[in-house]
Amino acid sequence: MLTNPQARLRRLLQDLLSPAILPALVLSGCLGVTAVLWHSATADAEQDAQADFDGRVRELVNNLDQRMQTYVQVLYGVQGLFTSSQHVDRDEFETYLTGQDLDHHFPGIHGVGYMQLIGTHQLDEHEAIVRRSGYPSYHVFPRSARPWHAPIVYLEPFNENNRLAFGFDAASEPSRRAALEQARDSGQPAMSAKVRLVQEAGTPEQVGFLMVLPLYNHPQPTHTLAQRRAAISGWVFAPFRTGDLMAGLGGPRAAALDVEIYDGDAVSPEALMYDSVSNAGAKLRSTLQQISTANHRWTLRISMLPVPASARSDKAQQIAAAGIALSMLLAWLTWLLARGRVRAREGLERSHALAEELKEGQATLMVMADSAQRSQAVLRSILDSTIDGILVDNLRGTVLNSNRRFRELWNVPEQLDWQSDGAVLMTHMCAQLRHPECGLRLDEPAQLTLPGVQRGTPVEEEHEVLHLKDGRVIEKTTRGLHLGSEPARIWSFRDITERTRIEQREQTRRHVLELLATGAPLQTILESVVQGVEADNEEMLCSILLLDEHGEHLLVGAAPSLPAFFNAAIHGKAINSGVGACGQAILTRSRVIVEDIRSAPSWAEYRDLAMQARLGSCWSDPIVSTSGTVLGTFAIYHRDARLPSLANIALIEQGSRLAGIAIEQAQAAVALRAGEARFRSLYDHAPVALWEQDWSALRSALAEFELSGIDDLAAYLQANPSQLRRLASLVRIMDVNAAALEQVAAPPGRKDLGRLTLAQNFDAAAMPNFARAVTALAQGQHFFACEGSFERLDGVARLNELTLLVMPGHTHSLDFVIVSTLDITERRRMDDELRVLATTDFLTGLPNRREFMGRLQEEEGRLQRDIGACAAVLLLDIDHFKRINDEYGHAAGDAVLRQLADLMREGQRKIDMLGRIGGEEFAVLLPGTDLDAAAVFGERLRQRVAQTPMQLDDGLTLDITISIGIAAMGGKTPGGDPALIRADQALYCAKRGGRNRVELMDVEADRPGLQVPAASG
Repeated sequence: MLTNPQARLRRLLQDLLSPAILPALVLSGCLGVTAVLWHSATADAEQDAQADFDGRVRELVNNLDQRMQTYVQVLYGVQGLFTSSQHVDRDEFETYLTGQDLDHHFPGIHGVGYMQLIGTHQLDEHEAIVRRSGYPSYHVFPRSARPWHAPIVYLEPFNENNRLAFGFDAASEPSRRAALEQARDSGQPAMSAKVRLVQEAGTPEQVGFLMVLPLYNHPQPTHTLAQRRAAISGWVFAPFRTGDLMAGLGGPRAAALDVEIYDGDAVSPEALMYDSVSNAGAKLRSTLQQISTANHRWTLRISMLPVPASARSDKAQQIAAAGIALSMLLAWLTWLLARGRVRAREGLERSHALAEELKEGQATLMVMADSAQRSQAVLRSILDSTIDGILVDNLRGTVLNSNRRFRELWNVPEQLDWQSDGAVLMTHMCAQLRHPECGLRLDEPAQLTLPGVQRGTPVEEEHEVLHLKDGRVIEKTTRGLHLGSEPARIWSFRDITERTRIEQREQTRRHVLELLATGAPLQTILESVVQGVEADNEEMLCSILLLDEHGEHLLVGAAPSLPAFFNAAIHGKAINSGVGACGQAILTRSRVIVEDIRSAPSWAEYRDLAMQARLGSCWSDPIVSTSGTVLGTFAIYHRDARLPSLANIALIEQGSRLAGIAIEQAQAAVALRAGEARFRSLYDHAPVALWEQDWSALRSALAEFELSGIDDLAAYLQANPSQLRRLASLVRIMDVNAAALEQVAAPPGRKDLGRLTLAQNFDAAAMPNFARAVTALAQGQHFFACEGSFERLDGVARLNELTLLVMPGHTHSLDFVIVSTLDITERRRMDDELRVLATTDFLTGLPNRREFMGRLQEEEGRLQRDIGACAAVLLLDIDHFKRINDEYGHAAGDAVLRQLADLMREGQRKIDMLGRIGGEEFAVLLPGTDLDAAAVFGERLRQRVAQTPMQLDDGLTLDITISIGIAAMGGKTPGGDPALIRADQALYCAKRGGRNRVELMDVEADRPGLQVPAASG
């Protein structure tokens, strides 16, 4: 018999196995297991979704950062254009940016422009200059009182939209002005806060911003804040619309993200610059990211938009559904089994049905497992397609996983068994580092086991840059994560070789350009090129060899890292034999790679020298000028034998190009200095007096006249001689040559510019000519010539011939005017003497026949223009003059002629013209005199001669008389020659009438057969 405890235990078991209790216990247990499995699957799905979201965010932020950095590089290129040129005009600016093809290569950028720094007093002059260059409607806006302005002068592409910003003063708006001041003071790129672009005309309106980069006057120093503020000349900039900038960024993966960009660190409606989905509904997850570009920070709030459920989310739902179904099925089966004890046969039949259903459940579970494997394959495909190399370890020295890009970056061979032993992989990685002893100790488990890493405590994110032996540069980032319940760490590796090479090349190029701009010696510039290459390549020893003038020998240009004895042995060696890599590079005009100097035939002659210098390999590239001429070689040496990588080849090409630029610029500078010396010699020894003058202060005074509303400058200066004298005092004499000093009677051997003024070009009498010169040059003329007078330093006034030439490029500033002067005093005196000899009768001093006839023709022209005017012509002759010559001699006749000329001058008006037209014949032209008034004049002259005895040289006196014929000019017959003929006819009438009389010949006497002689008594 069973004991009571046994009976109670059996009853208890029977109660538990009853159809009412056992199915409930089975259902509760199965539902608990299902809940655990569902929770685990849900956590995995959430982790995958979060990882996918983080990947999308990281890709979007990286693409945005790369795009902004690319735009900064575009501005650096434009800054290089301005730095490498003394003046960049609008055509050069347009040509350069047209070649950049901004719309195609740089989406989102609205244009690239140039703002010029303009002082308040230079604003009107600046507008006038731009208007004269082909933009008559140009003006700076908005106008306001500020110490300086920054109008937009260039903006490409110069389309209709960008024309709206032409002339806009960026300094007038606080946000733009803050960016300009930040760029000016730091010398670095700067980005403005959110602004509304002047070009903004779209609907809806987009928020924009500016990116600016300062331009400084070279070669002014820019090391300190004060120096940069003093040297600033303008800015290059690029305007952006935030919406256009974000268009297409991130690709299809970014379409599931709602991106909001806020200006600064705060997330507020006032700082919102961009919202990709303005009316987004519910958001699954969100994160805040910050990026800094051009010393300005943006805050990005990125949210995940609702997307279709993932495979892992479906898996959790399937596990829940299947678990619940299976739990209820098992509970029901239990209930059937329990009930089967009562109904065994019915239970047996039910058991077969339950077995079939159980098989179906197992098939469902297999399908779910297969779906999980497919999800893992998709995750692996995504991991292998990333641009970064990925490695995962468990913080205990074991590598869990890696992607294909990681194996490509680190050249991991297929046969390397790193999956079973992570230390082998890490040893392989350390062997590729340039400095394995000071780099990461990836093969030490002690380092991988970070202290303080516990469950729930993430590993801090770390960044490091690794330099590989083959010249590549890799950026490493580590951060912690959880794989299930275990802590782990993910390593990401990115190849930044090209970016590092560009930064180094830009830094070296800038340094070389600065040295060239400051006129540094060629050796210093070449050493800078060499040191720039060696800076990030410690194992390299670089040298630059130059060809001599005849192109036959090699000269050491720069090799600071090579031994002195090696450089001395190479210096001056002939290249015709092609010895060494450098000689072969010059002869073949191509790159020469010598992997091992010890076995290279071309190094046979210098092998011992190379071994003594501990050189193992040599790579040489010819330096070729822009015209195709070989200038020398750029060579890289190594201590051990090796071949160059692709990064090394790019480094050689970069070095040779920079060296070629430096050599050509240095040679051009030498030629320029030689040309300047020749020009100076010609200037100092020129036979013409040359004056170098600065009219810039005068130009500023003229700008003040223009602002005060003076339009007619010539009339104003003529009416205000005091202002003209003030302008003359503003001209500065910068330099003169020896001929100029000699012309103004300066002491020999002394050049005292302080004593020289504009009076040595234009004295007080020549100020009208100076006014004409000022007017011509102010109107943009380059050349002006005139004659005037000047005052020598000893006070003597002389005549000169001046030529003023504005040097090209200085028209708007007038700070370089060359004046050439020629003393024409003696030439003018000789010309006057010749003119007197050509127009004056040598005996009487009266105008000769040619001069009188010329004046007669002029009077004829006047009478033709004025029909009512009149004139008269007198011809007079000494009576019996031949008898005087015969009785008293020709000397007496000459004396009589001279005294008659004096008597004629006594009665002459200023407008009358006297002349001796033949032996004893004289003529008188009386302008504005009719025939009657001429008769009175003739009679008075006749009486004066008759009443005045002529004194001869021997004391004798003679009484002479004259006969006069008068004819009128004017009316219908104003001709001078006909009037002279009529006067001659009247003279003969006077002769025939008894001499010593005056006869008139009227115009009517020209008619055939009619003569009207009239004696005056």
